[in-house]
Amino acid sequence: MDIKNSKALFSNAQNFIPGGVNSPVRAFKAVGGDPLFIKRAEGAYLYDEDDNRYIELINSWGPMILGHNHPEIKEAVIKAVEMGTSFGTPTAKEVDIAEIITKMVPSVEKVRMVNSGTEATMSAIRLARGYTGRDKFIKFSGNYHGHGDSFLIAAGSGAITMGEPNSPGVTTGTAKDTLLAPYNDLVAVKELVDANKDEIAAIILEPVPGNMGLVLPEEGFLEGLRKLCDEEGIVLIFDEVMTGFRLAQGGAQEVFGVTPDLTTMGKIIGGGMPVGAYGGKKEIMDYVSPVGPVYQAGTLSGNPVAMAAGMAMLNYLYKHPEIYDGLEKTGGKLVAGVRATLQKMGLDYSTTHLGSMYSLFFTSEKVTDFETAMSSDTALFGKYFQAMLKRGVYLPPSQFESLFLSTALTEEHIAQIIDANEGALKEIL
Repeated sequence: MDIKNSKALFSNAQNFIPGGVNSPVRAFKAVGGDPLFIKRAEGAYLYDEDDNRYIELINSWGPMILGHNHPEIKEAVIKAVEMGTSFGTPTAKEVDIAEIITKMVPSVEKVRMVNSGTEATMSAIRLARGYTGRDKFIKFSGNYHGHGDSFLIAAGSGAITMGEPNSPGVTTGTAKDTLLAPYNDLVAVKELVDANKDEIAAIILEPVPGNMGLVLPEEGFLEGLRKLCDEEGIVLIFDEVMTGFRLAQGGAQEVFGVTPDLTTMGKIIGGGMPVGAYGGKKEIMDYVSPVGPVYQAGTLSGNPVAMAAGMAMLNYLYKHPEIYDGLEKTGGKLVAGVRATLQKMGLDYSTTHLGSMYSLFFTSEKVTDFETAMSSDTALFGKYFQAMLKRGVYLPPSQFESLFLSTALTEEHIAQIIDANEGALKEIL
């Protein structure tokens, strides 16, 4: 595997871009080595600047559920570009995509388009605060909601204290209104609510976290949050930027049968183009300007090219619900193969799987929250990543990121990944 062009590009990039990358995880700091520069993608494959080909399990961190360069999405983008790339005005496509989102996600009665998942979560928290007249909100350790100031918070000194900034540039004033709880710990959430009575505007969470690796909600956890929010007048926000339209047409809320008040979305609804959205109950969404007092705006929100790509993606998913059963079977075959290898080698590493998302944790502990995820051997994962890459399989370059599957993966691809997994484990162990 020759990567001389990637190495040269990375060396040059560091002269002009902080760390040589435009998003930190791309720098390969967690896995060692230099990042690969990708020049094209097709179906289940990425191709780097040296023309090496990789079966890939990132799928642009989720949106490429149909694989790369899907013909219907590509055609929609080309047609949209021919009409112009940006207008800064309302377009018919915005109405179409809003309508299909409300059809696919029953909890969403109205939706506002934005340009990223970070923008969606920031806007949803502001809306919840404006709607309730309260300032504080609860988030969960290991759940990632983008790089907004109020989300970059570490644990305080105890379960009922305010959070502390975990990035320079985040003020203590911002941090004081963010409360942190362990994921899957309903008791801790109730303690926070009791200690901050009538001060909490929202509880926001990834219903199925994918940013500490894939972690599943324990039985009764999501239902307990819904009940608590109803009792306390708190807005329940599901961050489905990763899981929305990926786990099911209606996202994780459909899978688990728990309805949030607001939902944040992204990735898939742009078909790979930069996009985000937030939506929910009409009575809450009507607090958003211009009909309500909560201000939020964006010149490129509802960009016609992004809307065309997103409409093509959602239309396909809407018309082909059977793909979700197919992805579940694909994921099941992959995980069964990985587990068989682990058993054969006498390894008790933890695996999680749901639909088209999957994680292998280098720990023997059952991973249920951030603390157990952090028990993973990250150095060993780095070696595993490089060993898989050498075998032509491109994984997310972090132990704490879910793997994403696409419909472009064939049985032959799955067999190749399982073989690569066995070879990689034998090499590093």
